[in-house]
Amino acid sequence: MKVKLARSSGFCMGVRRAMEIVLAETNKRREGPLFTFGPLIHNNQVLELLSSKGVMPVDDLEGLETGVIVIRAHGVPPQKRKAIKNSGLKTIDATCPKVLRVQAIIRAHTKKGYTAIIVGDEDHAEVIGLKGYSEGPVHVIRNRKDVFELPQIDKLFVVAQTTQNEENFGQVVKALKERFPDVLVFDTICDATSERQAEVRSFAGQVDAVVVVGGYHSGNTQRLAQVSKKAGLPTFHVETEMDLDKEKLAGMERIGVTAGASTPNWMIKNVVKEIEGIRGRRESPLSGTIKQTLKFLVLSNLLVAFGAFSLAYAAAILSERIPGLAFPWLTFLYIYAMHVLNQFLDKGASAYNDPERAAFLRKHRLLLIIMAIGAIIAGLSLAHNIGIITFIALSVVSLFGIIYSLPLIPERFQHKYPYSKIKDIPGSRSLSESFAWVTLITVLPFLELGSIVWPAAIISFLVVFLISYVRSALFDIFQAQGDLIVGTETLPIILGEKRTLALLKFILLITGILFAGGPLMGLTGFFSYVMLIPLLGVSFCLKAYEKRWLYPGINFEALVEANFLLAGLLALAWQVL
Repeated sequence: MKVKLARSSGFCMGVRRAMEIVLAETNKRREGPLFTFGPLIHNNQVLELLSSKGVMPVDDLEGLETGVIVIRAHGVPPQKRKAIKNSGLKTIDATCPKVLRVQAIIRAHTKKGYTAIIVGDEDHAEVIGLKGYSEGPVHVIRNRKDVFELPQIDKLFVVAQTTQNEENFGQVVKALKERFPDVLVFDTICDATSERQAEVRSFAGQVDAVVVVGGYHSGNTQRLAQVSKKAGLPTFHVETEMDLDKEKLAGMERIGVTAGASTPNWMIKNVVKEIEGIRGRRESPLSGTIKQTLKFLVLSNLLVAFGAFSLAYAAAILSERIPGLAFPWLTFLYIYAMHVLNQFLDKGASAYNDPERAAFLRKHRLLLIIMAIGAIIAGLSLAHNIGIITFIALSVVSLFGIIYSLPLIPERFQHKYPYSKIKDIPGSRSLSESFAWVTLITVLPFLELGSIVWPAAIISFLVVFLISYVRSALFDIFQAQGDLIVGTETLPIILGEKRTLALLKFILLITGILFAGGPLMGLTGFFSYVMLIPLLGVSFCLKAYEKRWLYPGINFEALVEANFLLAGLLALAWQVL
């Protein structure tokens, strides 16, 4: 079954911000409990997750004396906000900035004598909060019919609940202008809401049906389903993959998937995985086999290992060494083994980052561990055949790779230290992976050489380190949601997604300058120009993620790794020609 996933699926900015605030607080060492005033967001699965981490939603402050309380994304009335701040609890405001803007509009204009009209659901948490900011009369209406039930008003303005249906708001505004020509209109529907709804409408003619993922009690998710139905599309609103009607979907060929603003990535991925597993009416056995093979190569870590093999072969030509197969195979064996073993040793975030990979690891646990241990043994044997120095160096690197996710401090003393494992050090994952790649690919081969072309060797070292760092950090961006949940401080969590993407673009630019400038300065051969091709491929992947052309998943991961395979193929062609 083919799936077309909406680019705007998943957490909106406000929800993501609120989640990050709360999760960052759960990972701190603090005194006292952690509360949220009301449910943080409208998603039962997320609330269960937060509850498992000790986050307790409360509706009043009675009996609360110590701890931290977070104001939820929907906001609260000013009276409640004041009571929270006077409660003696440490207060953190996670109100969505878009909601804050609507609150400010209502307060400013009602002070001037205007009457507020809010288009939304009167019992929704956001609207309850908005009403509290009015210093005069306020009316909540749902649709254009309610306009004709309003009393006569001399001065009025209209705002929208940020997750309102765009088409419905337009109809209400039209009716208001007909009855109250001087009405002031503020389109306060969140950009993310408008984008989601427009994207669902664009599914018409492209898909056979739409699956909307999100809480059944989530207003913005319900409106997405309404928009889809109004566009004439068969629509299925599901909360989890267990709610899918597979019998009805099986009769279709292409399914559109979108999700509400409070739906986490792992729930979307679970639904997409389940739909992709349904045999479509026109899907051929061959295409299904190809899809399953690609999935196996990615999930088993064989694809990343072949990518490392290919980059090692290309680096040999770049550094002006004779490109043999011994060190590329050494790289393949090490990278494969370490990726597999560290996924088992550090499996906490995988259930949220990549549920499909987590399920694959559970299913093939014994086989994968045996293969990883076999790869280590084969790698050490190959290193010994190459030379004793290489054997010792690989042993040291392998030891480091294994202990990366293991506690280095006894459990009873861990509370005294912020970092009990190497992986706990902020930003260490990308750096550790890059150092491992550059050591295997460019350092070990030089240990046994009598003569080294130092300019080419240094350029090779730098570009391998930089491009492997971009690869690792890009995957860290994909995995930020799950890493934040388990408290792993990767680069995107430290810097934020935008700054991390800006840094990676800068690194790619530096790498491109090294590739292009090497031959001009006589530091490397002309093969350096050829390496610009896979570099452009990695740059495209970065752009594709940033512009949401592609959604992180099996296919995206395969596309990233394909650039490293391409480097090896180009190197082989260079040698042949």
